[in-house]
Amino acid sequence: MSHDRHSYAEPALVRTTHLALELDLDFTAKVLSGTATHTLAWSGPGDRLVLDTRDLTILAVEGAVETVEGDWEPLEYSLSVPDNELGSALTIRTGQHERVRVSYRTAPTATGLQWLEPSMTAGGMMPFMFSQSQAIHARSWVPVQDSPSVRFSYSAHVTAPPELMVLMSADNGTESRRTGSYDVVMPEPIPSYLLAIAAGDLVFEPIGTRAGVWAEPEMAKRAATEFSDTEEMMRVTEALFGPYRWGRYDILVLPPSFPYGGMENPRMTFATPTVVIGDKSLVSVVAHELAHSWSGNLVTQESWDDIWLNEGFTEYVENRVVEAVYGTELAVMETAIKQHATVVKLDPLSAAEQAVELPGLNHRSQYHGTTGLGPLKGRWFLAWLEGRFTREVFDPFLRGYFDRFAFQSINSEDFAGHLREHLLDQRPGVVTAAEVAAWLDEPGIPAFAERAVSARFEVVDGARDRWLSTGQVPEGAKHWTTQEWLRFLDAAPDVLTAEQLQQLDREYALTGTANGEIARRWYSIVAASTYSPAYDELASFLTRVGRMKLVLPVYKALVRTESGREFASQVFATARPGYHPITISAVLKILRR
Repeated sequence: MSHDRHSYAEPALVRTTHLALELDLDFTAKVLSGTATHTLAWSGPGDRLVLDTRDLTILAVEGAVETVEGDWEPLEYSLSVPDNELGSALTIRTGQHERVRVSYRTAPTATGLQWLEPSMTAGGMMPFMFSQSQAIHARSWVPVQDSPSVRFSYSAHVTAPPELMVLMSADNGTESRRTGSYDVVMPEPIPSYLLAIAAGDLVFEPIGTRAGVWAEPEMAKRAATEFSDTEEMMRVTEALFGPYRWGRYDILVLPPSFPYGGMENPRMTFATPTVVIGDKSLVSVVAHELAHSWSGNLVTQESWDDIWLNEGFTEYVENRVVEAVYGTELAVMETAIKQHATVVKLDPLSAAEQAVELPGLNHRSQYHGTTGLGPLKGRWFLAWLEGRFTREVFDPFLRGYFDRFAFQSINSEDFAGHLREHLLDQRPGVVTAAEVAAWLDEPGIPAFAERAVSARFEVVDGARDRWLSTGQVPEGAKHWTTQEWLRFLDAAPDVLTAEQLQQLDREYALTGTANGEIARRWYSIVAASTYSPAYDELASFLTRVGRMKLVLPVYKALVRTESGREFASQVFATARPGYHPITISAVLKILRR
């Protein structure tokens, strides 16, 4: 039996400790091919190594007993009948070889890779390729023990067309010399979902001694300006929670088809261009991905059931960084937005999905951190602990947690034990066992949880209520921050009249906004209200942007009516070639409901 329901691997028998990759990128065939050599640590008697794969063509498997280069011998192997979500188990018969080398190639439809035509890039001249391994997509481009419980260092030699720059989640350096042959090293052990690769017309812009931006030439300087506070964010996080242990922190700005706001690949965060809008109002995405360098990358959840240990802790650390760099007011507003989102999510969820620990992915490979309540509830729980114990006590506790479990994978029980030993038992009477159980074991948000209160949001709420009752447009709204507009739209009715929408559009030009966060809320209301004057811009937004957080709510709002469903299908047919496979699958599920 596997320790992880989302992986065929058997790490209790044998684990990969180092992975050496030899890869070639074929943009014509949209195929990655090469070898993956696993250095193995055996835990006891055993005669097999099981790796996760999805749609890989296995060309050969060989084993070597010596750790130095020696004679390789062919090994017997078999692939199981593929599961739609988990893929196929690659079972290799070994004599406890110290190294196993798998020769393989990917499918053009690999769920963890997207191959972009030049027309889908900012420059329009060169192709682009990037990976997205979380949650269980690494197996679609590398045969690997695809479970967050297994950590390994890696090295890679990659060949590609010489006009393209290749980057990985590793030590890439800062020179954009294009040779067609690249060598990278990741010396720290990482889980497979943090394996990452990208290739395209990429240049480097420094934003500090340890940080910089990689992007297409058309985007690089704008992104560097937008993310110029990154080095300060690093210093703040280190002061709070301990040293940054990954060397450099660089950010790769991908084309707009990237399905996430960011992906915390160590040393090379992948980021969406939708946060580069010129006013730094959405750079909390950088704070979030940087925070993963402590929670998730440094201390990793043992399985995807415990995603709250990753995302919940990261959400908390992100907010502390935002407060330190941008002020308490912004941090409180963002907390209130997240808490509102948490409560909104409660209604359609089962009791199991309202627990902090998820009931498993249930083989949902398209999981992207929003199923269940765990991440948002985890953030709220940690903020509540901070309030009870004060920062003078809680901050050293959290720093000690990151130190104790550095470069390890743990589960919820490990954290609960650490919490009891190093906080609850040290200061009895501050928090009861029943209160902790209400957060960790019971559904929903505990009744005793405190809500964030923002004075600026109270003004926004009053302005919205007056507008809904009297038609008087909010005074000063043209000068609102992004967060104030999000509050206004988040708590507005799902459906508004054509006159109300026309009034807001006339006053504030919301249709066509370049701010993706405002756009997703505005177009969701437009869609639910069947406000056709904004449909052309809505369609342009869905076609231009592939970030799931921004496009999926709009599709969900469109399918609420039959005419909207038909329109959504038409837009999707146009947008689909520019979407990532993960996004395509998610939209199809919405359209087929």
